[in-house]
Amino acid sequence: MERALIFAAGRGERMRPLTDATAKPLLKVAGKRLIEYHLESLARAGVREVVINTSHLAEQFPAALGDGSRWNLRIRYSYEGPTPLETGGGMRHALPLLGAAPFIAVNGDIFTNLDFSTLPQNPSGLAHLVLVDNPPQHPRGDFVLRGGWLYDEETPRLTFAGIGVYRPELIAAHAPGRFPLAPLLREAMRAARISGEHHRGVWADIGTAQRLATLEADILGEQGVVQQNPQVG
Repeated sequence: MERALIFAAGRGERMRPLTDATAKPLLKVAGKRLIEYHLESLARAGVREVVINTSHLAEQFPAALGDGSRWNLRIRYSYEGPTPLETGGGMRHALPLLGAAPFIAVNGDIFTNLDFSTLPQNPSGLAHLVLVDNPPQHPRGDFVLRGGWLYDEETPRLTFAGIGVYRPELIAAHAPGRFPLAPLLREAMRAARISGEHHRGVWADIGTAQRLATLEADILGEQGVVQQNPQVG
């Protein structure tokens, strides 16, 4: 895939006071900004253009990341205004920069060793989502994975990793504005149009300052990463 979207507009309320001065994806872990791990992984996977949606402390992103040339990428910024548009609204707002082909979308505040090049170039349905084992603080999970397709059922559910491949058709018909992505995904699941996979490797959501510290200790100590839960949207 040529293009990817990184969600980076959130306020990061649970990370305050760290996020009062620094946008959450720009926080450093083991000497590198969280978002830089994504940029490196996307570049290795052959992605050439990355759109970063921004709102809170938006000016910090171009100052820190520039045009992306240091990663052999072209970075463009999708500014949502002073109030974030949520996952659905943010993706819809960025569509003019993403084009007509399927694209990768990833939460800017997660850490993973997933090889993005293994994701499907052309999902069979409207989207392909990556799921992980349910962490202790999210034991009920989000979606059921069965036969390579996702279902909005009760059990046995896995947790959405905040990583997916999306066709623009999933969201293009929705009116612009502020809205979550999850209801659109669940609607498509009812029509069996969302595929998925189970990632069993390294993955963490950096939702709190403690999780950030734990991740840094794990990276520096090469002890693996404890799974945490992201927001579904």
